[in-house]
Amino acid sequence: MKKNILMVIGVVFILFMGWYFLIKSADYTITFNVKAATGPVFQGIEEWSTAQTKNNQENYEVVEKKNYELIRQKISKGSNQLEYTWNIKSLNDSTTKVVIDIKDHKNSWYNKLTVPFMDTPFKQSQIKRIKEFKTGLEDHLKLFKVKLEGEGETAPVYVAYLSLKSVMQQKAQTMIANDGIITGYLHNNNIKIIGKPYAEITRWDRDKELVEFNYCFPVSKQAKVVPHQQVKFKTIESVKGLKATYYGNFRTSDRAWFALLDHAKRNGIELENRVLENFLANPFNGGNELEWETKVIIPFSAN
Repeated sequence: MKKNILMVIGVVFILFMGWYFLIKSADYTITFNVKAATGPVFQGIEEWSTAQTKNNQENYEVVEKKNYELIRQKISKGSNQLEYTWNIKSLNDSTTKVVIDIKDHKNSWYNKLTVPFMDTPFKQSQIKRIKEFKTGLEDHLKLFKVKLEGEGETAPVYVAYLSLKSVMQQKAQTMIANDGIITGYLHNNNIKIIGKPYAEITRWDRDKELVEFNYCFPVSKQAKVVPHQQVKFKTIESVKGLKATYYGNFRTSDRAWFALLDHAKRNGIELENRVLENFLANPFNGGNELEWETKVIIPFSAN
């Protein structure tokens, strides 16, 4: 009996060692939770990688990417080459789990032998690197808040608008750069703005992180329409979908989009690649950005 038990233990040990050294790809794995949606984490990794390239003269090459769930990178500096695989998973409406599998291609076997038992320079440097990333991410998360509000519906609104395009991170700057065109037109033609501005995202390419959108100002349907090459008029129809309120700088209002996407995915809700934002504060007035309020809704999919 004792001999059989020892044999089973031996087989299990051999199988484990075979898996650990021959199949398991990572030399070391770091895991942490963060109070955020998956999107800010994903974008944070991209922005952190850009900063690391600039500040530490490291080269970050994206080998594989799945928005907003996975990034696999090759990191090289001199003769050193690492592979980072970031797995990002939403746990609930407020928490995301991040798992980083790390592999050193030149010293993989040595790392696997030593990491479980020793505080090696490799292990220390990876912990330091990820701690710095996590600290920077948490500092960014203090700059905004998102409140999920469940299902809702907006009222129709008649607007004057400009059609614009940008990368997601430049949406607010693109609006500001073109603000004078539409507000100047409305002022020059004595058309009164009767509500807070909207951003109607008509197309959201999540893989390329590009958006096409209308920058809109509510006006009266009785307003005299003077033809203009860029400024047009229309009714934004009522929208049914998932709603949230975002508090923070309008440059990062897409943090609410990501929170809504995570909630929808966990609950089996299909959403369209469109978003409607209503900006209730005027950034030109300054003040505490955490008091700047934006209403956000993503429509339910028609399928």
